[in-house]
Amino acid sequence: MSNSLKISREDIIYYLKMVFQIPSILEAITTHRIIAQAAEKAGIKVSIEELQTAADNLRLANRLFKAEDTWNWLEKHHLSLDDLEEIAKINLTSSKLANHLFADQIEPFFYAHQLKYFGAVTYEVILDDEDLALELFYALQEGEISFQEIARQYIQNPEVRRAGGYQGIRRRIDFRPEIAAAVFAANPPQIIKPIITPKGVHIIAVEEIIKPELDENLRLQIMGEFFNNWLQQQIAAVEIVANLEENTHSQTSNNLLKQVEV
Repeated sequence: MSNSLKISREDIIYYLKMVFQIPSILEAITTHRIIAQAAEKAGIKVSIEELQTAADNLRLANRLFKAEDTWNWLEKHHLSLDDLEEIAKINLTSSKLANHLFADQIEPFFYAHQLKYFGAVTYEVILDDEDLALELFYALQEGEISFQEIARQYIQNPEVRRAGGYQGIRRRIDFRPEIAAAVFAANPPQIIKPIITPKGVHIIAVEEIIKPELDENLRLQIMGEFFNNWLQQQIAAVEIVANLEENTHSQTSNNLLKQVEV
């Protein structure tokens, strides 16, 4: 028979204090209350149909395809069905509030900051030796070697090496400023002259520059940035007062504090 270990709410709070998690939890609680108050003030309502869809999406996001999976997940996280419904409601309310506050600002912002969202398809090799990088760059220019050959010889990471140094589609903000300036000034397909950064000497092949489109994913990303910035401003304007029972310091604790102060 396995031993039973009882953990109280006080134990949980004490442990959260010891691992310095109380500030992040207080901020999360504050965020929830700010959203709830703002949604109520804006008259935002959640219909039963919307709530059902949100709950279904929540289950799918957590791969809860069967009723048994859902019950096990709820038990693991010490939640009830009512709690699950409340989580879905919170998520949906946040989404509707963000849309209410910022939907009409997304398109103007996108077109005013379109350069920020341009993408580039690049391949990259980073070397330690500038002279070697220049030698390889000029060999590439003369067609004496291919970028894939350089990648096979000089990239240590096996997966990146097998992909020929492929970096995927990256936006301007994903690059260091000095690299972004060169990448987005390129005329693809083009090999950029080696660029020195603290990471090393970069040889970069620009395969394609992708003009951004305001699709649903990008719209949600921009709205999320707006909403998060708004939340941070709201949190900064609030004085958080936590009603946590304070532990009284023992003489030993007081002595330790004095030593730290000295």
